[in-house]
Amino acid sequence: MTLTKLLALAAFSLPLSTAALAAPSLKADVTVTAEIVTVGDMFEDAGSMAELALFRAPKPGTTGIVDLSAVSQAAKLVGLTEFENVGVARVRVSRAATVVDAPMLEDLLTDDLHRRGILLDGVTPRLAFDTPNLSYNAEAVEEPVTLVNLRYMPGSSTFSARIQIAGVDLPVDVAGRIEMMVEAPHLIATRPAGTVLTPSDIEMKLVPLKYAESTGIVGMDQLVGRQLERSGRAGLMLRAGDVADPQVITRNQMVTVYLKSGPMTLTVKGQALNNAAAGQPVQVMNTASKKIVIGTALPNGGVDMTSTLNVAGL
Repeated sequence: MTLTKLLALAAFSLPLSTAALAAPSLKADVTVTAEIVTVGDMFEDAGSMAELALFRAPKPGTTGIVDLSAVSQAAKLVGLTEFENVGVARVRVSRAATVVDAPMLEDLLTDDLHRRGILLDGVTPRLAFDTPNLSYNAEAVEEPVTLVNLRYMPGSSTFSARIQIAGVDLPVDVAGRIEMMVEAPHLIATRPAGTVLTPSDIEMKLVPLKYAESTGIVGMDQLVGRQLERSGRAGLMLRAGDVADPQVITRNQMVTVYLKSGPMTLTVKGQALNNAAAGQPVQVMNTASKKIVIGTALPNGGVDMTSTLNVAGL
């Protein structure tokens, strides 16, 4: 190989060798999740030194400033003596965090009550912590908070718990009040008396369990298709006494009275003297003779008569 070719080859390979041996480059801003800041966190292109520890990270959710001299000293201690620095005098080091707030703690305590069999199906605890705006910065990990213990006696209105925040050395004690809640049906909008309720008229809202037990709770199946006994305002909690079966006969209405005798059915007209739902007794008066008989209201608005003597009275 000629001298000219050797020089050309050397000139071509020099940039590749320089790139391969490029020094790590110092970052100006660093965000970490672990409690230790490594060479790889602090420098670009750290290579095989990336996992070496430099110093402790700030607490979760906080930021610290590290002077260039401190970075250089920590790097030298792990064997990194040279690195690139493009005008960085101080490095801003932040530690990512997961915020542990009241809703997260409520879920944690509720899960424990379920596991212990204290919460029955359909019962939801409402917790209010003694400390307002409860918030802790935890490590950005899969399980930022764990429950050490929960002290609660069924029927009590108070609780206390000890929790462990990830990244915090000592456990934290919290306390507050607890109220068991259940869903109860409420009117969505004001409705007049006689309204036959449909699912769109009703919404379920949480009410205190003790209140619900003292007043009685009815299910949707006990309300839909029945009518209001009296007018109800929006937001009214519905009880069994608020509804009745829909009226098929109203007072003073002209009705048809049916009497079946074998294959034959006798019909006669009369005036109803009272309101009645299907299956309820209804008095019927012959408007000409003024005689009154009693029958049973039918779903179609007619009256079923079982006594031939009653029909004869018409």
